[in-house]
Amino acid sequence: MNTPTAEAPKRKTRSLTFGLVDQLSTEIQNGTLNSGQKLPTEAAIMARFGVSRTVVREAISKLQAACLVETRHGIGTFVLAQTDTPSFRINPNQLGTLHDVIALLELRISIETEAAALAAVRRNEDNLRVMQDAMAAFLSAIEEGRDAIAADFQFHHEIARATQNNHFADMMNSLGSQAIPRARLETTSPEEPQRLGYLRRVHQEHENILNAITAQDAESARAAMRTHLSNSRDRHKKGISSHP
Repeated sequence: MNTPTAEAPKRKTRSLTFGLVDQLSTEIQNGTLNSGQKLPTEAAIMARFGVSRTVVREAISKLQAACLVETRHGIGTFVLAQTDTPSFRINPNQLGTLHDVIALLELRISIETEAAALAAVRRNEDNLRVMQDAMAAFLSAIEEGRDAIAADFQFHHEIARATQNNHFADMMNSLGSQAIPRARLETTSPEEPQRLGYLRRVHQEHENILNAITAQDAESARAAMRTHLSNSRDRHKKGISSHP
Protein backbone atom coordinates (compact mmCIF):
# COMPACT_ATOMS: atom_id res chain seq x y z
CA MET A 1 0.00 0.00 0.00
CA ASN A 2 2.90 2.39 0.69
CA THR A 3 4.82 1.63 -2.53
CA PRO A 4 3.29 4.39 -4.75
CA THR A 5 4.08 7.02 -2.10
CA ALA A 6 7.63 5.78 -1.71
CA GLU A 7 8.18 5.62 -5.47
CA ALA A 8 6.92 9.14 -6.19
CA PRO A 9 10.02 11.00 -4.85
CA LYS A 10 12.29 8.55 -6.68
CA ARG A 11 10.50 9.17 -9.98
CA LYS A 12 10.69 12.91 -9.45
CA THR A 13 14.44 12.68 -8.77
CA ARG A 14 14.99 10.59 -11.90
CA SER A 15 13.00 13.05 -14.00
CA LEU A 16 14.91 16.05 -12.62
CA THR A 17 18.17 14.21 -13.29
CA PHE A 18 17.29 13.54 -16.93
CA GLY A 19 16.23 17.17 -17.32
CA LEU A 20 19.53 18.44 -15.93
CA VAL A 21 21.48 16.01 -18.14
CA ASP A 22 19.65 17.33 -21.17
CA GLN A 23 20.32 20.98 -20.30
CA LEU A 24 24.01 20.47 -19.58
CA SER A 25 24.43 18.25 -22.66
CA THR A 26 22.90 20.97 -24.82
CA GLU A 27 25.27 23.57 -23.38
CA ILE A 28 28.23 21.29 -24.09
CA GLN A 29 27.08 20.52 -27.63
CA ASN A 30 26.36 24.15 -28.56
CA GLY A 31 29.62 25.44 -27.08
CA THR A 32 28.20 27.34 -24.12
CA LEU A 33 30.38 25.01 -22.07
CA ASN A 34 33.64 24.71 -24.00
CA SER A 35 35.95 21.73 -24.29
CA GLY A 36 38.35 21.72 -21.34
CA GLN A 37 36.18 24.08 -19.31
CA LYS A 38 35.59 23.26 -15.66
CA LEU A 39 31.95 22.79 -14.72
CA PRO A 40 30.51 25.03 -11.99
CA THR A 41 30.56 23.60 -8.47
CA GLU A 42 27.77 21.34 -7.27
CA ALA A 43 26.42 24.21 -5.15
CA ALA A 44 26.39 26.56 -8.14
CA ILE A 45 24.54 24.03 -10.32
CA MET A 46 22.06 23.39 -7.50
CA ALA A 47 21.36 27.11 -7.16
CA ARG A 48 21.07 27.73 -10.89
CA PHE A 49 18.72 24.86 -11.70
CA GLY A 50 16.92 24.54 -8.37
CA VAL A 51 17.76 20.88 -7.85
CA SER A 52 19.21 18.80 -5.03
CA ARG A 53 22.80 17.64 -4.61
CA THR A 54 21.64 14.08 -5.39
CA VAL A 55 20.23 15.20 -8.74
CA VAL A 56 23.45 17.05 -9.61
CA ARG A 57 25.63 14.07 -8.76
CA GLU A 58 23.47 11.63 -10.71
CA ALA A 59 23.46 13.99 -13.71
CA ILE A 60 27.25 14.32 -13.62
CA SER A 61 27.52 10.53 -13.48
CA LYS A 62 25.38 10.19 -16.60
CA LEU A 63 27.41 12.86 -18.41
CA GLN A 64 30.54 10.89 -17.53
CA ALA A 65 28.98 7.70 -18.92
CA ALA A 66 28.17 9.59 -22.13
CA CYS A 67 31.85 10.68 -22.40
CA LEU A 68 30.87 14.35 -22.25
CA VAL A 69 32.76 15.17 -19.04
CA GLU A 70 35.44 13.70 -16.81
CA THR A 71 35.99 14.21 -13.09
CA ARG A 72 39.52 14.76 -11.84
CA HIS A 73 39.46 13.95 -8.16
CA GLY A 74 40.40 16.88 -5.98
CA ILE A 75 40.23 19.30 -8.93
CA GLY A 76 36.76 19.24 -10.46
CA THR A 77 34.72 18.08 -13.47
CA PHE A 78 35.76 19.17 -16.95
CA VAL A 79 34.13 19.12 -20.39
CA LEU A 80 35.92 16.61 -22.61
CA ALA A 81 37.64 17.88 -25.75
CA GLN A 82 35.99 17.04 -29.07
CA THR A 83 38.89 14.72 -29.88
CA ASP A 84 37.88 12.62 -26.88
CA THR A 85 34.36 12.09 -28.19
CA PRO A 86 33.16 9.91 -31.10
CA SER A 87 34.12 11.34 -34.50
CA PHE A 88 30.70 10.92 -36.09
CA ARG A 89 28.63 13.99 -35.36
CA ILE A 90 25.47 15.60 -36.75
CA ASN A 91 25.60 19.35 -36.27
CA PRO A 92 22.39 20.87 -34.82
CA ASN A 93 22.08 23.18 -37.83
CA GLN A 94 21.75 20.06 -39.99
CA LEU A 95 18.40 19.33 -38.34
CA GLY A 96 16.59 22.57 -39.01
CA THR A 97 13.90 21.30 -41.40
CA LEU A 98 11.36 18.48 -41.58
CA HIS A 99 13.34 16.90 -44.42
CA ASP A 100 16.46 16.86 -42.22
CA VAL A 101 14.61 15.28 -39.31
CA ILE A 102 13.08 12.60 -41.54
CA ALA A 103 16.53 11.77 -42.94
CA LEU A 104 17.82 11.28 -39.38
CA LEU A 105 14.84 9.09 -38.51
CA GLU A 106 15.63 6.90 -41.53
CA LEU A 107 19.16 6.46 -40.17
CA ARG A 108 17.83 5.68 -36.71
CA ILE A 109 15.38 3.09 -38.09
CA SER A 110 18.21 1.22 -39.78
CA ILE A 111 20.40 1.25 -36.66
CA GLU A 112 18.01 1.08 -33.71
CA THR A 113 15.85 -1.77 -34.99
CA GLU A 114 18.89 -4.04 -34.92
CA ALA A 115 20.02 -2.53 -31.61
CA ALA A 116 16.67 -3.49 -30.07
CA ALA A 117 17.04 -7.08 -31.30
CA LEU A 118 20.56 -7.35 -29.90
CA ALA A 119 19.45 -5.77 -26.63
CA ALA A 120 16.76 -8.42 -26.29
CA VAL A 121 19.37 -11.15 -26.54
CA ARG A 122 22.13 -9.53 -24.47
CA ARG A 123 20.43 -7.29 -21.86
CA ASN A 124 21.04 -7.81 -18.17
CA GLU A 125 19.01 -6.84 -15.12
CA ASP A 126 20.79 -3.50 -14.74
CA ASN A 127 19.94 -2.64 -18.35
CA LEU A 128 16.28 -3.40 -17.72
CA ARG A 129 16.26 -1.33 -14.55
CA VAL A 130 17.61 1.82 -16.20
CA MET A 131 15.21 1.42 -19.14
CA GLN A 132 12.35 1.19 -16.65
CA ASP A 133 13.67 4.29 -14.87
CA ALA A 134 13.72 6.21 -18.15
CA MET A 135 10.17 5.14 -18.93
CA ALA A 136 9.00 6.18 -15.46
CA ALA A 137 10.67 9.58 -15.92
CA PHE A 138 9.02 9.97 -19.34
CA LEU A 139 5.56 9.19 -17.97
CA SER A 140 6.06 11.47 -14.97
CA ALA A 141 7.11 14.33 -17.24
CA ILE A 142 4.09 14.13 -19.52
CA GLU A 143 1.68 13.73 -16.60
CA GLU A 144 3.15 16.85 -14.96
CA GLY A 145 3.20 18.87 -18.20
CA ARG A 146 7.00 18.97 -18.41
CA ASP A 147 9.38 18.34 -21.29
CA ALA A 148 9.94 14.59 -21.75
CA ILE A 149 12.73 14.82 -24.36
CA ALA A 150 15.59 13.92 -21.99
CA ALA A 151 13.83 10.80 -20.70
CA ASP A 152 12.83 9.83 -24.26
CA PHE A 153 16.44 10.02 -25.42
CA GLN A 154 17.66 8.20 -22.30
CA PHE A 155 15.36 5.26 -23.06
CA HIS A 156 16.79 4.88 -26.56
CA HIS A 157 20.33 5.38 -25.30
CA GLU A 158 19.91 2.65 -22.69
CA ILE A 159 18.72 0.22 -25.38
CA ALA A 160 21.90 0.97 -27.32
CA ARG A 161 23.96 0.28 -24.20
CA ALA A 162 22.08 -3.00 -23.62
CA THR A 163 23.48 -4.35 -26.92
CA GLN A 164 26.83 -4.62 -25.05
CA ASN A 165 28.34 -3.22 -28.27
CA ASN A 166 29.94 0.17 -27.66
CA HIS A 167 29.48 1.27 -31.26
CA PHE A 168 25.70 1.50 -30.82
CA ALA A 169 26.05 3.54 -27.63
CA ASP A 170 28.69 5.78 -29.24
CA MET A 171 26.32 6.48 -32.14
CA MET A 172 23.55 7.54 -29.77
CA ASN A 173 26.02 9.63 -27.74
CA SER A 174 27.01 11.43 -30.93
CA LEU A 175 23.42 12.26 -31.78
CA GLY A 176 22.44 13.36 -28.27
CA SER A 177 18.93 14.50 -27.35
CA GLN A 178 18.63 16.32 -30.70
CA ALA A 179 17.91 12.84 -32.13
CA ILE A 180 14.41 13.20 -30.66
CA PRO A 181 12.43 15.10 -33.35
CA ARG A 182 10.48 17.14 -30.79
CA ALA A 183 13.77 18.67 -29.63
CA ARG A 184 14.22 20.43 -32.96
CA LEU A 185 10.81 21.18 -34.47
CA GLU A 186 7.96 21.14 -31.98
CA THR A 187 7.12 24.12 -29.83
CA THR A 188 3.52 23.26 -28.98
CA SER A 189 2.59 23.52 -25.31
CA PRO A 190 2.96 20.18 -23.49
CA GLU A 191 -0.54 20.63 -22.08
CA GLU A 192 -2.26 20.60 -25.48
CA PRO A 193 -4.62 17.55 -25.56
CA GLN A 194 -3.48 16.41 -29.01
CA ARG A 195 0.16 16.53 -27.96
CA LEU A 196 -0.56 14.69 -24.72
CA GLY A 197 -2.33 11.97 -26.70
CA TYR A 198 0.69 11.62 -28.96
CA LEU A 199 3.11 11.41 -26.03
CA ARG A 200 0.99 8.73 -24.39
CA ARG A 201 1.14 6.73 -27.63
CA VAL A 202 4.92 7.13 -27.61
CA HIS A 203 4.96 5.81 -24.04
CA GLN A 204 2.91 2.78 -25.10
CA GLU A 205 5.30 2.13 -27.99
CA HIS A 206 8.23 2.33 -25.57
CA GLU A 207 6.44 -0.16 -23.34
CA ASN A 208 6.01 -2.56 -26.27
CA ILE A 209 9.73 -2.36 -26.99
CA LEU A 210 10.68 -2.88 -23.35
CA ASN A 211 8.31 -5.84 -22.97
CA ALA A 212 9.92 -7.57 -25.95
CA ILE A 213 13.44 -6.88 -24.65
CA THR A 214 12.46 -8.13 -21.19
CA ALA A 215 11.08 -11.33 -22.76
CA GLN A 216 14.31 -11.69 -24.78
CA ASP A 217 12.21 -11.83 -27.95
CA ALA A 218 14.56 -10.38 -30.57
CA GLU A 219 12.10 -10.43 -33.47
CA SER A 220 9.37 -8.70 -31.47
CA ALA A 221 11.84 -6.11 -30.18
CA ARG A 222 13.03 -5.41 -33.72
CA ALA A 223 9.44 -5.06 -34.96
CA ALA A 224 8.36 -2.86 -32.03
CA MET A 225 11.28 -0.47 -32.54
CA ARG A 226 10.65 -0.28 -36.29
CA THR A 227 6.99 0.49 -35.66
CA HIS A 228 7.87 3.17 -33.11
CA LEU A 229 10.39 5.03 -35.28
CA SER A 230 8.37 4.55 -38.47
CA ASN A 231 5.35 6.11 -36.79
CA SER A 232 7.48 9.16 -35.94
CA ARG A 233 8.84 9.34 -39.49
CA ASP A 234 5.36 9.05 -41.03
CA ARG A 235 3.98 11.71 -38.69
CA HIS A 236 6.65 14.16 -39.85
CA LYS A 237 6.10 13.23 -43.49
CA LYS A 238 2.49 14.35 -43.04
CA GLY A 239 3.89 17.69 -41.90
CA ILE A 240 5.69 18.04 -45.24
CA SER A 241 2.63 17.07 -47.28
CA SER A 242 0.53 19.66 -45.44
CA HIS A 243 3.06 22.41 -46.24
CA PRO A 244 3.73 22.30 -50.01
